[in-house]
Amino acid sequence: MGYRMARASRTPTSIVRLDADPLDIPLYEPFVIATGQVNDARNVLVRITLVDGTVGLGESAPFPPSGGETQETALAAVRGMASLVEGHDAASWRPLSESLLANFEHQATARAGIEAALLDALTRSWGVPLFQFFGGVASHVETDVSIPIVSPARVAELSRMHAESGAATLKLKVGADVADDTDRVLALVEAAPDCDLILDGNQGYTPSEALELLRTLADENIVPILFEQPVHRHDLEGMRFVTERAGIPVAADESVQTAADALRIARMGAANVVNIKLMKAGIVEALDIAAVCRAAHIDLMIGAMIESRLGIATSAHFVAGLGGFHYIDLDTAMLLSDDPFAGGYSQTGMTFALDASVPGHGVSMRDDNA
Repeated sequence: MGYRMARASRTPTSIVRLDADPLDIPLYEPFVIATGQVNDARNVLVRITLVDGTVGLGESAPFPPSGGETQETALAAVRGMASLVEGHDAASWRPLSESLLANFEHQATARAGIEAALLDALTRSWGVPLFQFFGGVASHVETDVSIPIVSPARVAELSRMHAESGAATLKLKVGADVADDTDRVLALVEAAPDCDLILDGNQGYTPSEALELLRTLADENIVPILFEQPVHRHDLEGMRFVTERAGIPVAADESVQTAADALRIARMGAANVVNIKLMKAGIVEALDIAAVCRAAHIDLMIGAMIESRLGIATSAHFVAGLGGFHYIDLDTAMLLSDDPFAGGYSQTGMTFALDASVPGHGVSMRDDNA
């Protein structure tokens, strides 16, 4: 059903303006996964201004190797959504989200940026921290750290560095070649033997290759705690084949964009875990995905694209508010060499602490970037 709510009479939370600007942030080094490489974050900064003067911030983080959106398409989509947003009440955030989905179904990162800015503005106006708005289950989130497809020597260097920085779990990108990936896993385990290991195939393997990697690692007494998206996102039968034989939990990432996708995974038994990313689904759809997974006894994971502190803080508030996430992968702000944002959380090691005295998600532009 389309968005039929008439434009409300002006309230303090009526939306008067939607703005979007390019957000370019350099990475420390190229980030390589099985499906491609990015050299910097080419995102979009979204601002929503309410009639009471409150400004909410959101980030759209397209990741071309996985989702197909680009900064250019996301920027055009956000600006194209202005007529659906301006003049309406932010308090009606679910009908607004339904309207965006009905008109811009395939522009997920653009919708996610608007929804984040919308809820940030609303909760700032109300004086409520975003994680409490989502349910307030917790106020702390501990993330893993991801390592891209690099040489075994660089894997060892990064693994040792992250372990010394307090990482308890390392997520290694695989999916290029079973033999090469095995060497990289061995380098990680040798360098950081006390860290738990997650493998992320990013759709790179066939089912037989995925199982071959697990058998090879088992021969070395290496048992990952999770294998994320080992096969192509449309190969649900192949993923079920892996899930039934892996002996460890298998997560669906790219295979789940919507709650309907999550339901299909549950009915097939294709995965034990679903990785929710706000950039894949938007916030409202992510809430529905979480509900489906909980009803089906599928464990929850949260992940991110190449997002700054702005996007990561929004996801951290989402996770802390809902609770019940077994795997947390919100490290991408640590990959950036110059993040223009401050606030949202304070970080000790790999733990993010959210402040109950700060409304919204609490992120602002740094003074030198304002």
